Amino acid sequence: MKVKVVYAKADNQHVIDLEVTEGTTVYQAAEQSGLAGLFPELDLKTIPMGIFGVLVKKATTKILRPGDRVELYRSLITDPKENRRTRAENQKLGRS
Repeated sequence: MKVKVVYAKADNQHVIDLEVTEGTTVYQAAEQSGLAGLFPELDLKTIPMGIFGVLVKKATTKILRPGDRVELYRSLITDPKENRRTRAENQKLGRS
């Protein structure tokens, strides 16, 4: 069955198309993608993973379905709520 494994950096997105066997887990697909070899910062044992934007609690046991898109999530540099708050304050003060 076909699935995709995706890892996005600030400047680009890496999408790997995979053909996996039925019963493959999210974690196994991430391993098979080879992305951990391309990006040394990826630690598949600790990085959060999801399917179509929904965080998976246990990547080692969540079985994939045909067409699933596995996403490997990186840490955010800044808190999105803080970014919005700062932008709103700057707009109030006339600074764009």
